[in-house]
Amino acid sequence: MKRLVVGMLAHVDAGKTTLSEGLLYTAGMIRKLGRVDHQDAFLDTHGLERERGITIFSKQALLQWGEAYATLLDTPGHVDFSSEMERTLQVLDYAILVISGTDGVQAHTETLWRLLERYRIPTFIFINKMDLENPGKEAILKELRARLSPSCLDFGQAQPALDEEAALCTEGLMDIYLEEGHIPSEALALVLQARKLFPVFFGSALKLEGLQALLNGLSLYCRPSAYTRSFGARVFKITHTDGLRLTWMKITGGALHVKDTLTNRTAALDPGAVWEEKADQIRLYSGARFTSIPQAEAGMVCAVSGLTKTCPGQGLGAELDEQDPLLAPVLTYRLILPQGVNAYDAFSKLKQLQEEDPQLHLLWEEGRREIHVQLMGEIQKEVLQRLIAQRFGLDVSFGPGAILYKETIAAPAEGIGHYEPLRHFAHVRLRLEPGPRGSGLVFSTECPEDILGRNWQRLILTHLQEKQHLGVLIGAPITDMRITLLDGRAHLKHTEGGDFRQATYRAVRQGLMMAQSVLLEPYYAFRLELPQEHIGRAISDIQRFAGTFEIFPGENGYDILTGTGPVSALGGYAREVAAYTLQLIPGDGAGFPSPPAAITPAGTHRRLWKPRAMIRNEIWTTRRILYTVSRAQA
Repeated sequence: MKRLVVGMLAHVDAGKTTLSEGLLYTAGMIRKLGRVDHQDAFLDTHGLERERGITIFSKQALLQWGEAYATLLDTPGHVDFSSEMERTLQVLDYAILVISGTDGVQAHTETLWRLLERYRIPTFIFINKMDLENPGKEAILKELRARLSPSCLDFGQAQPALDEEAALCTEGLMDIYLEEGHIPSEALALVLQARKLFPVFFGSALKLEGLQALLNGLSLYCRPSAYTRSFGARVFKITHTDGLRLTWMKITGGALHVKDTLTNRTAALDPGAVWEEKADQIRLYSGARFTSIPQAEAGMVCAVSGLTKTCPGQGLGAELDEQDPLLAPVLTYRLILPQGVNAYDAFSKLKQLQEEDPQLHLLWEEGRREIHVQLMGEIQKEVLQRLIAQRFGLDVSFGPGAILYKETIAAPAEGIGHYEPLRHFAHVRLRLEPGPRGSGLVFSTECPEDILGRNWQRLILTHLQEKQHLGVLIGAPITDMRITLLDGRAHLKHTEGGDFRQATYRAVRQGLMMAQSVLLEPYYAFRLELPQEHIGRAISDIQRFAGTFEIFPGENGYDILTGTGPVSALGGYAREVAAYTLQLIPGDGAGFPSPPAAITPAGTHRRLWKPRAMIRNEIWTTRRILYTVSRAQA
């Protein structure tokens, strides 16, 4: 059997969970076909998901069809929960990208596509809702090839036509086609695995149309990953169930047995940070149900209890830690606690939520004794509020959102940190250099070991990574910088580990004070489709926001604007676009938002307002220079 891990990705309301439900039902894995709107979907196990009708937490189900034995991972489609989706990408062998046939490729679809490209995940595309009014297969394929990849091929067509189109994807397939007159499935599978070909299937998940063809495609064209004999695992999620902490991981080599000892020893820089813990229980989940198993083999996704020090993105055994996620929040909120609640005690409890979603970035401001949290948007804020009430019994609220700025430097600088109270000594010299935009923080050492021992150097690098260092302009986190250890001194008798912590922090701070600091502002990439009569208004708004744009002709009297703009201006612009493009339409208005006052003329059918356009902000953000201040100016 081919053991696979397949992820379901989509923009919101494309029918991703419905497709997962349909695949499980068609494969005979579940007996009853649930529905999201009936609040009985197999993978919507949380009460908040059933209530809102959206996926909030990634779920898994077991799927067997033909020669494939797959773990199906259903991920959130709403942009506010993109960090949950991105963590799941770390463990996928293949992905199914679901696109609504009525909506086409959305801005968030393009974001998902770039993430799939970044993680090098082979992708199947399923065009859903083909039973509803849509532009047709040819028009949809044209859009896919223009906005995603020219190698998107309809795998529902006859084999000769498919072979002819596939031969144009790579020279290797062309040579096979010219020599043999057809292309075997093994050759197509290899090209698919190399992300040079993307099968497209059409159907309706709700009516179970096209699902068998998709399952056949998964069985025929998917190939299992190569795994090593030595044990390795990648952690991608932490959950808390009935007081039990579960570490979700994919086994990437060897096998994990109950009571095996797991450690981070190979990845730890500081010997004091090494932990060793035993796997008490190994669970194999399918929906809300699980089975306890004695061992998990390579290619399996399991939940392990007994581990308290793991974190998402961590590699165990022979597996390396994952790179930092690409999607990050751009808004920060102050958490307002009920009167009489001790803020520090509440912060200690809420750290459990940060284990589950590291992108929350819960911060404790000691001076004001306040808790701050970083979020993607309004929906995530509402969900977090409900989670805190359910889990901890705290009725919290949030202060006004603030833009999450960051700081970097414009030119290299050096910083020196010296710590020498009575019976303590440590000395550190660092070089701070600006890095490429979006590179984050990179740490290295150039200090000879005959000057400062390896153990002390590793300790200094650990202290650089363990803390979020703040800039000197507005106290925003620093980013896009390389920090290199140049020199250090330790006393044979008086130096302790905590001494280098103080010296390292002081060296970073002094280096930032000596450098030319730069304040960075987050920017959104946007795509705006709107009627031609409103194009002038949109251009004026974007120029007023200090944004950039390009205009492309659309269809049916619509034009397309793409560009970038500051989050501070574009954050609420979607509502403004919907307001100034409202159009009075006949009918019952089903599915459209209510106007300020619904118009019901006497003796006629009801009419409602419908927004004719909507701006789509991608959560894919960049950082642009807002202003630069030197030490002398500061």
